[in-house]
Amino acid sequence: MRNLSILGSTGSIGCSTLEIADRFPDRFRVRALSARRSVERLADQIRRFSPEVAAVIDADAADALRRHLGSDAGVEIVCGDDGYRAAATIDSADIVVGAMMGAAGLKPTLAAIEAGKDIALANKETLVVAGGLVMAAARQRGVRILPVDSEHSAIFQSLSGQRRQDLVRILLTASGGPFLRTPAEAFARLTAAQALKHPNWEMGSKITIDSATLMNKGLEVIEACRLFDVSPDRIEVVVHPQSIVHSMVAFVDGAVIAQLGLPDMKAAIGYALAYPERLDVGVCAPDFPAIGTLDFERPDTERFPCLKLAFEAVRKGGTLPAVLNAANEVAVAAFLEERIGFTDIAAVIESVLAQYADPEPGDLESILALDARSRDAAAEKIRTLAL
Repeated sequence: MRNLSILGSTGSIGCSTLEIADRFPDRFRVRALSARRSVERLADQIRRFSPEVAAVIDADAADALRRHLGSDAGVEIVCGDDGYRAAATIDSADIVVGAMMGAAGLKPTLAAIEAGKDIALANKETLVVAGGLVMAAARQRGVRILPVDSEHSAIFQSLSGQRRQDLVRILLTASGGPFLRTPAEAFARLTAAQALKHPNWEMGSKITIDSATLMNKGLEVIEACRLFDVSPDRIEVVVHPQSIVHSMVAFVDGAVIAQLGLPDMKAAIGYALAYPERLDVGVCAPDFPAIGTLDFERPDTERFPCLKLAFEAVRKGGTLPAVLNAANEVAVAAFLEERIGFTDIAAVIESVLAQYADPEPGDLESILALDARSRDAAAEKIRTLAL
């Protein structure tokens, strides 16, 4: 029996995790859940899984959750940073699923590591913002970081049983998003509604926009550097529109090992939760004759400059990836609110990165302070674009 705390239980990863817990009640017990403001969905999850603790963003959300649950909730409702910490460090949980959106997942994930919990990590921003701190803490506490992103799970699986000194490079696949064949001259007119129509994956709005700009792949490059201790020059992004090959690793003898599967996150989630076992999570193998062909091409970083910006940030190092992530989160939110255009997302990020020549790594507080300054700088750039 593995006891779960799910940070971000109302998002797509969280809901898929709960589907697996529901499918294997003899294998998993849900001890804590957390959400931001999706209190109605969270209330339904609480009724179904009876966790000990439920955490939300603030007191207003906590009050709303209590109203949805009524007087017989049978769960401790907590809120804010302290509440998320309580959910992440609850004594009864032994593995924490990190599926909160954006940099907000950093502090509770670090708290869970310090409490000795294994981490099934879907929140890539945690490693983008403070990967050095997170991985060092995990090593010190003897905690396993098990990747949930389909690409990093694929790399993890492909490296299993292999000698790390034989690794030459990681081939990180990307679907190309909804605008892979869209002419560059049309990008300025693209809308959020168009960008949210991903051809292969069902994801939350922020990550779907990141996929449309290829920033999601840039963040995954940074995450792979942290998880697998490789330089960005040993990572190659390969556009693969069918999303069947989730990623590959190449070795010194020219051999390439790949992990393939249908684009369904439950496979990667189940592997992280049950590692080293595999679970029948209800995902079938691909029908290769029906698929016919698998295509691969190089990404166009002129049309999708966010990927290039991510590579530049991780190559320069320091805390520039944290600056990149903060600016991107603010820019994507503005695009979803129709305050800036699609091409403005990269412009905002580039402007903010230019303000920080080479910031050095720091402790958690200095990284969080830099995150706040970067968000302010991005908001100011967005104001100038709106004039």
